[in-house]
Amino acid sequence: MSERRSWKFSDGVLLAGLTALAVAATWSIWSDIFGWAIQDEEQSHVLLAPAIAAWLVWVRRERLRYCKPRWTIWGPLLVAAGWLLAWQGFFGERMLFWHFGALLIVAGAALTVVGMNFVRNFMPAAFALLFLMPIPGMIRMRIALPLQEVTAKITHFCMELFGAPVAQHGNLLSINGVDVAVAEACNGMRMVAALALVSYAFVFSTPMRMSVRIFILAISPLVAIVCNVIRLVPTVLMYGYSDVETAEAFHDISGWAMLPIALAIVWGVFALLRWIEVPITPYQASEE
Repeated sequence: MSERRSWKFSDGVLLAGLTALAVAATWSIWSDIFGWAIQDEEQSHVLLAPAIAAWLVWVRRERLRYCKPRWTIWGPLLVAAGWLLAWQGFFGERMLFWHFGALLIVAGAALTVVGMNFVRNFMPAAFALLFLMPIPGMIRMRIALPLQEVTAKITHFCMELFGAPVAQHGNLLSINGVDVAVAEACNGMRMVAALALVSYAFVFSTPMRMSVRIFILAISPLVAIVCNVIRLVPTVLMYGYSDVETAEAFHDISGWAMLPIALAIVWGVFALLRWIEVPITPYQASEE
């Protein structure tokens, strides 16, 4: 029978120790995961996931007093499932299984000490850790290619609207004799996962009804397209009227600058919903 009691210093030591052992045992997998995130911009959301998860725990920190440690058999079972999944992924050459298995092993080690009540109270933070998984190439391309096509069309329209001499050929934009591929200058997939994570952090950091949360998360791909266009218009101009080094530097810096812009857009949508008096918070819903 599981035992429920107050937190002790030994619980923290045990939690840190088991988690550290799980990470050490799967270190080669975590090295591969973060290696992808550092080398490939399209996987940069992996670097944001731990900070977002920590933030979602912090905003719910008052719940810690109600989450007493409770040993559970589900932790070791999750570790075993993770080992099997990682083993299958390694020998079956399925990177997603390999990576996800490592996450289950570490999560199972922590769950053994904290118990299911902790997970229930900090569920948004737990789900945020899923963003630690690099997106497989096949899934990435299925999302990126349509985004590139839509972004190229909207960017071409916007630049023509303001009189910029630009021509479009598929995903290729030509300006001042220079061809700029949308995939090269501003790949949609490089932003969509990071923006989804930022939107996720926003909706679970602010008290709101679940229907509003789902709505904001659902429009995050549209926010990604808007941010891509905002980024791509000056990027194309830079490639057309400056040297390549300056254009590439602008492209790299502007990628991270889009995150606060995306958050501002999401906050603007939230403010608009409040302004038109759409019931947003659970408190408003209870007054109806």
